[in-house]
Parts: sequence; structure tokens; C-alpha cells
Amino acid sequence: MRTIIQEILSGVADGDRKSLARAITLVENEISGYEEILSGLKQDGYVPVIGVTGPPGAGKSTLVNSLISVLLKTAVQGIAVISVDPSSPIHNGAILGDRLRMNEHFNNKQVFIRSLATRGALGGLSAKAIEVTELMRCAGFDYIIVETAGVGQSEVEIAGLADVTLLVLTPEAGDEIQAMKSGIMEIADIFVVNKADRDGADEFSKNLYQAMPLKAGKNSDIEVVKTIATQNQGAEQVAEAINKHLQNKSISDKSSLWAEKAYRLILKKRMADVSKTDLKNKIEEELKNNAAFNIYSFINKF
Repeated sequence: MRTIIQEILSGVADGDRKSLARAITLVENEISGYEEILSGLKQDGYVPVIGVTGPPGAGKSTLVNSLISVLLKTAVQGIAVISVDPSSPIHNGAILGDRLRMNEHFNNKQVFIRSLATRGALGGLSAKAIEVTELMRCAGFDYIIVETAGVGQSEVEIAGLADVTLLVLTPEAGDEIQAMKSGIMEIADIFVVNKADRDGADEFSKNLYQAMPLKAGKNSDIEVVKTIATQNQGAEQVAEAINKHLQNKSISDKSSLWAEKAYRLILKKRMADVSKTDLKNKIEEELKNNAAFNIYSFINKF
């Protein structure tokens, strides 16, 4: 088994896409040997992660498709895309709906697209999004794009994974700003007003800039970019805003991001042996034997 793991790690380091796909499958499904793969990863340089989030129907996948075309003009080692899709209620895998909008890049050897199912995870990401992202960092890419499932306000987890976060909205989203302000509005680095050929796009962009939250006491680093992704308009401006933001990243920013990832991985590891089903069964037993059930006394046993 160790020989197979070493072959996979060697293949990932050499940029072999089949080895990367195999490694992702092992890690995502926690197949024997996946922990050795993760602990054996070695990064050669820092690969930035671009997060793309926003409500359903905003055009995230279409924007990603257009953005890939722009980034490929300067990419040397290629681009990786993680498309987080809602889980199928039948086989618990990704529905793959978002990948259909990126079909023009499927046969491009410079682009690696992988769909991950949320599998019940909240926050718009897959439970294995951090691990899969780190695998891709070691596989020789210039950029990694992570597109969330599109569940709305709860998609704040992307901020703990991405170096730069794009929030994609449409001109009709004006009434939703107040509802989103307490959630994903705060985590965006770049606001993208997609479908900007619709009425009210200019006014919405202006209002959005005025309503955006202050970061570190100022909002001058946050940009609003208008796009028409279906016509490949505005993607170059989005790419410029992304690279500008990445250039301004400090060591402190990166260390904070690593700390957030480490915290979530440690939390996941320590909670691995906690089962909701087991908890339910134990609570039922407690309720049978103890009418004065106290949940705080109960959890102190763990």
C-alpha cells in the first residue's frame, strides 16, 4: 500500500492529472491510505485560491467559465476548479449541474475541473474542500478556483479557504442586500454585478459600493465590477481586481488563513467519533431512566 501511496504522491507532484484525480477520490471518500497522502503533501510555492460565491441564479458558473478563459492567457501551469454541487438525494454525490456550464474547457489540458458534493455540509462547501484544495496546491497550477454551491447567506466558510473571495450578484438583488449584510456581504473582497445589461445595474452597483461593509476601517480595497458573463464581458476587469488583491496579501493575511484552515481541520478530527445517531440512542436511554434529563450533564460525559 505504501508503494501505491508514494506513486500517487509522486504523480501529483509531477502534475499528473490522473494521479491527482485518484488522490482526490481517496481523500474525499476517506479510503485507506488517504491520511498518508495528506501528510505526504509537499508544496512548491504558494498557489492562490479564488473563491466564488453568491445566491443561486447569479451566474457563478458562467462567470467562472469566462474567468478561466482570461486567466489561461497568462497561466503557465494551468488552472484547477473545484465546483461544489448540492448532493444528490439518491447516491449522495454531486449533481454536476455547474460543470455543464464549463464544458468548453473540459478537453483543455490546462484546466482540471472537479465536482464535490456538499454531502450535508453547511456553508456552501464540501466537507473535504480544504483537503482537496491542498491536494491541488501541490499539483502544479497557477490558480485554484472554488465555486460554492449557491445556498445564500450561510456561504461564509469560503472566506476561510480562499485568498480572495468574489461575491456574485445581479441587479435584481437590491432588496436582498439587507438580508445578506450580516452574512456573506462581510466576507467579499470583490463584488461582481453580473448580468449588468439588465435595467438598474448602474444604480445597483453604486448602492452596493455605498452599502458595502468597512474592512479594517476602510473600504477602498474592495471593488465592484460589472460583468455580462454570457457575453464574456467584464471578466478581464475581474481578473485584474483579483491579481491586485493577491499582490496586496501580506504574510499576516496568509498566516490567518492557514490558522483558520488548521482550526477547522482540528475541529473535524476531534469530532470524527461523534455520531448524531449514537447521541440520539444514548439520549433515548437517558430519557427512559431519568425523567429529569439534563443536557449539560449529559455532554460532560464526552
